[in-house]
Amino acid sequence: MKRTKIDAGHLEMEDKVVAIRRVSKTVKGGRTQRFAALVVVGDKNGHVGAGMGKAAEVPEAIRKGKEAAMKNVVEVAMDENKSIPHDFYGVYGSSNVLLKRAPEGTGVIAGGPARSVLELAGYENIRTKSLGSNNKTNVVLATIAGLQSLKTPEEVAKLRGKSVDEILN
Repeated sequence: MKRTKIDAGHLEMEDKVVAIRRVSKTVKGGRTQRFAALVVVGDKNGHVGAGMGKAAEVPEAIRKGKEAAMKNVVEVAMDENKSIPHDFYGVYGSSNVLLKRAPEGTGVIAGGPARSVLELAGYENIRTKSLGSNNKTNVVLATIAGLQSLKTPEEVAKLRGKSVDEILN
């Protein structure tokens, strides 16, 4: 069951700039310098999104990235101890992110780009490992793809036509 994008206009979102890159374009008169900003937004309560903004100035690139991230906010599954319902791989391009559930008191064990996504989504106990490409954009998008694909026991029970107790035992 694919989770759909939600309207983030009424949610109080925090944002975090994951990466700022200087990109150049070669034109007839030389090179033009621009900036690309990767921004992650979340409400620390199960909603998270990412976006890329490009502009001639850094603040403008960040603003555009935040707007793009707000348009791409998704709802993610969370269990009672602020972890994920089950282990899963998130894949985007050549980046793979292994998401592992963790017991109470573990904290967020994750690399930089994945950590930003997980903290803004509201997870407090989770372990991750980035596999494959370490491109920051792809790691962020792989983490979101993995979180978006998670299913709660209630969703699985509904799909199979069984009770939650039958699924968990």
